[in-house]
Amino acid sequence: MFIPIKNAKVYEQVIEQIKTMIISGNLQKGDKLPSERELVDQLKVSRTSIREALRALEIVGLIKCKQGEGNFIRDNFDNSLFEPLSLVFMLERSNKEDIIEVRRIIEVEAAALAAKRITKDQLKKLEYIIYEFKNSEDEKTLVNLDKNFHYEIAQASNNFILLNIINSCSTLIDSLIKNARYKIMKNVENKKELVDQHEKIYLALKEKDSELASKLMKEHLEFSGKFLEV
Repeated sequence: MFIPIKNAKVYEQVIEQIKTMIISGNLQKGDKLPSERELVDQLKVSRTSIREALRALEIVGLIKCKQGEGNFIRDNFDNSLFEPLSLVFMLERSNKEDIIEVRRIIEVEAAALAAKRITKDQLKKLEYIIYEFKNSEDEKTLVNLDKNFHYEIAQASNNFILLNIINSCSTLIDSLIKNARYKIMKNVENKKELVDQHEKIYLALKEKDSELASKLMKEHLEFSGKFLEV
C-alpha cells in the first residue's frame, strides 16, 4: 500500500516506495502498478507529477508501459539502465552465493586500482577510520566504520563505473552481510583480527602495492565470509 508523500521530491519518493515494496516482496516481476488515478489518490500528488515519475521509471528500465493496459514491473532486465542493481537482484531472487561472488570480484579489483590511484587525503580518511575503529566499543558504530572503510577504498579506485556498480549493489550487499558484521564486532578477538586486516590493507595501499592490496582484500572478504549464513 502506497502512503501519501509530504515535503519531498515526487520522483525520489515514488522510486523509494516502489523499491521498498520490491524488497518486501509486495511487488514482483510482471506485477501491475496502480492506475494513475489510484496513485494520485494514494500519494496525494498531482497527476502531472505521477506521469513524470512513471516516465522516468520507464526510461531507466524499471517499469514498462503497455498501451491501454497500464504500468508493469518489467519481466526482463537484460537491457535495463536502472541504476540500483539491488532491485534487479531482488526481483530475480538471486541467491546469496551470486551476490558474494560479485562483491569479491568488484572489491578485490577496487583495492588493486586504489593502490595505484589513492591520494594522500584518501589515505588520511582510511587512517582516521582505523583509529576510530580501534577506539570504539559501540557495535553499530563499528559496523558503519567497516562499511565506510570499504566505501573509501572504492572511491580511491577512481573508476566511475566501478564505484557506481558498488553503490548500486550496496543495499543488497549490506542487507546480506549486516548480521555477519555484527557477529564479528561482538567478539573481541574477531574485532582485533578485522582491525589487523584493515591496517594491512591500508599499508599496502600506502605503499602502492596493487598485487598485495588485492590479495589482502580477498583474504579479508574470505574472513568475513565465514560469518555469513548462506
